[in-house]
Amino acid sequence: MTKNKWSNFVNWFVIRPKTSGFLIFLVLSVAIILISVQRYYILREEQETEMNFVLKDIHQKIEQSLKNCYVTTTALALTINDEGVPKNFDVVSKQLLESNHIVSIVQLVPNGVIKYIYPLKGNEAALGLDILSSKSLKDEAWKAVKTKKIYFAGPLNLKQGGFGIVGRLPVYNNDNKFWGFSAVVIKFSSLLKASGTETIDKSKYSFQFSKINPETKTEEFLITNKFDTTKNNFVSYQMPDSDWKIYLISKKSYFNNALILLPGILGLILAILFGILTTKLIEKPKELQLLVNNQSSTILKNEMKFKAIFDQATVGFAIIGADSGNFIEVNSKLCSMLGYTQEEFIDKHFSLFTHPDDISKSIQNLKNLREGKVREYSAEKRYIAKSGKVIWVNITVSPLWKTNEAPSTNIVFIKDITLRKKAQFLIEKSETRFRTLFDSSPLPLWEQDLSGVKKHLFDLNLMHKDPEIVYDFFDKNPDEINRCVSLTKIIDVNYECLNLLKVQDKTTFFENLAQLIGNDTVESIKQQLVAISQDAKQFSIDTRIRIANGEYRDINLRWNVIQGYEDTLKRVILSTQDITDRKASEKTILDSQTRTKSLINAIDGIVWEYDIYTQNFTFISQKVQDILGYKAKEWLKTPYFWENHIHPDDKDWVIEFCNPSRMDNSNRDFEYRMISKTGKIVWIRDIVNFVFENNVPVSLRGIMIDITKNKESENDLNSSFQLVTEQNKRLLNFSYIVSHNLRSHTSNIESITSLMDSSESEEEREQMMQLLKSVSNSLSETMDHLNEVININTNIDLVTKPLNLNQYILNTETLLCEQIQLHEVTIVSDIPEDLDINYNPAYLESILYNLISNAIRYRHPQRKPIIAIKWYKEKETNIIEIEDNGIGIDLKRNGDKIFGMYKTFTVNPDSRGIGLFITRNQIEAMGGHITVESEPNKGTTFKIYMK
Repeated sequence: MTKNKWSNFVNWFVIRPKTSGFLIFLVLSVAIILISVQRYYILREEQETEMNFVLKDIHQKIEQSLKNCYVTTTALALTINDEGVPKNFDVVSKQLLESNHIVSIVQLVPNGVIKYIYPLKGNEAALGLDILSSKSLKDEAWKAVKTKKIYFAGPLNLKQGGFGIVGRLPVYNNDNKFWGFSAVVIKFSSLLKASGTETIDKSKYSFQFSKINPETKTEEFLITNKFDTTKNNFVSYQMPDSDWKIYLISKKSYFNNALILLPGILGLILAILFGILTTKLIEKPKELQLLVNNQSSTILKNEMKFKAIFDQATVGFAIIGADSGNFIEVNSKLCSMLGYTQEEFIDKHFSLFTHPDDISKSIQNLKNLREGKVREYSAEKRYIAKSGKVIWVNITVSPLWKTNEAPSTNIVFIKDITLRKKAQFLIEKSETRFRTLFDSSPLPLWEQDLSGVKKHLFDLNLMHKDPEIVYDFFDKNPDEINRCVSLTKIIDVNYECLNLLKVQDKTTFFENLAQLIGNDTVESIKQQLVAISQDAKQFSIDTRIRIANGEYRDINLRWNVIQGYEDTLKRVILSTQDITDRKASEKTILDSQTRTKSLINAIDGIVWEYDIYTQNFTFISQKVQDILGYKAKEWLKTPYFWENHIHPDDKDWVIEFCNPSRMDNSNRDFEYRMISKTGKIVWIRDIVNFVFENNVPVSLRGIMIDITKNKESENDLNSSFQLVTEQNKRLLNFSYIVSHNLRSHTSNIESITSLMDSSESEEEREQMMQLLKSVSNSLSETMDHLNEVININTNIDLVTKPLNLNQYILNTETLLCEQIQLHEVTIVSDIPEDLDINYNPAYLESILYNLISNAIRYRHPQRKPIIAIKWYKEKETNIIEIEDNGIGIDLKRNGDKIFGMYKTFTVNPDSRGIGLFITRNQIEAMGGHITVESEPNKGTTFKIYMK
């Protein structure tokens, strides 16, 4: 019945050749269209794969460049000291720019305000820019602060000009308070160049770069080329740590690909031809035989293909008799595997090549296959190679007869698994060795499975989160800690662990595991959970554990992930070394160190230690902050701190004096000056002692005592002593003056009174009386002069205040105006109008009056007097110079007497010899001195040197 239906079905097509041809054409056309569409998708997928590869290379280069920028911003942030001030900013910035060529500018932005830029030249416009207040910049700046990691803003138009990208890393001080940003500026062109977009095939692809505008929240394209996002001919990638997106656009449409259209058109043509041919074949029965022949040829080809596969396969093939078990045919792979030729296999029973221990099982498997109990089977067995070597193989045996047919032959697929078996043996051996080491280890060891914990952290969305976020989560959700503990599987513990926990056996350990978790243990568990969230492969912490008797023990908890389980954490080895005794010793040492440190810091001086070999200070006591204003850690971390803070006048001899190689191992006690943090000069008494080991000096120890107050008292005492000495000199000089001047007057009075007694007439007595009055007036004048000298010498603390020098010169000219007009005197002054000097007003007026009046008094009779007054500095000393063109002084004869009291060198009746004497005393009383330069008939120049 079935045969008749099939015959009728075939006859229906035979009697309708055109319909059959059309149906053949239709079927082939549909198949060709489906193949073309499939080919289109394959080519499209290949092109997208290629484009993704190119785009991946671009974004990897961009990300690598940006990662380098992260290193640059981190290194720049490290220049900020504890006070929040960058140190060596320009030097470090220069080095960073040289090491990272993509970066054009580096910046430090304290509190959001750009204050430090390198290089500054050309970027001055950006100084002082407050990015946290700028409407266009603040959103992207705050993103960096919120994420607490570097964020790349832009591309944007830079304040100093140009188009670029700004990477900002938030910086926090020691109190975890936001300080500002460490930033890098990358020119957009430099970023594109570094990304390698210039190397892509421009004939095939174009590149586009976009960003999300922080204000409008719309996507902006930054490269000028035509790009239609509605066409599906591009691939894109969203850049992390920014709002950027990069595109790679294909310039060729998939539908225009000749590889798709031409084969499709050709297939349709072939379908038409095949339909026509089918029609003709059906119409011409004679050609049916040709078709049969073609089918026979195809069958022959298939047999040849099978033969080729059989002979050239990379696994062993064999055909064996189902009843006899003999090899009928084998391929070359099996021959090479066992070292036999094909002739040595043919008609031989498979048991001759099988390992004796596997023969019975192999025979039973073939029997089950032959009896139809199984349709095929796979097994691992051993063959004996011709060389005697054992070869492990995996065989799959399938029958080559149909169901309900008599068994004929079986085909056997043979795969060499010797290497896998060896590896498996080594693994088992390694596992045995590991288990032995684990059980007999002197350290308490645990084997744990943390895969459930890691999966739970994934479910909580805590994996790869910031550690502070994870820690805060478990602080707020303590129940989750217990949940994670319950997910921890203890695979095994060794005997040393049982000994530590004071439990008798493993069963007791697992029953009382919950009691081992105390409050101290919870804290360490939180830290372990944070480490797992960061994909840590190792972890170590000092913590406490409660043992079975309720006692707490200090332990060093350390775990390592076994190699091969890094991703799952299914096997983790944990050690819990008992460090209770060590902790007690450390506490004793720490307490001793604390007491010693407290004692040292209580000493009224800077206690220090210096290593001779490393030439570095190894210890500075806290007293340094009270004496010099610096913290001890500032001293220790700054190279050559001590040398750089010695007073410049003392630096050379102190360093030379303290050179250990020249100290002959002898102790030192010396004094010098240092500069404090405020710039104040501090006098130090340094007591230095050598420390010896095996009679060899290894270090220096000492104490620096602040003796500034002692030095100030000593200086005050010296100043007082010098003042008293000077006063004594002046008093002695004054006594000579008084003795000389009064003696002449008293002698005159004595002589006149004697003459008056001996005079005989009233007229002589009257003359003597007039002489006596003259001598009395002279004595009175002398006493006035001596009183003025006394006033000068006894005025120790003279009142000084700012005086306008020009104004006092004008006052002097006013006092001498009659003489100036009478003698046609010209006074030339180049004193600045706004020049003020600190001086005693009475002394300045007296000095100017005496010198200018002397210049007029001793004018040259043959020329008009000219007096020049100048002000200038000479070696940091202020000088007033008064020069005249008068008669001059012969300094060779009178130079040592010019400032003496009552010393005159002319016949001028107005000369008294007191003016210059008083002038010099007044100048010296103000801490200055006066000099004179003069030549007869040329003029005189007085120079007043002011303190």
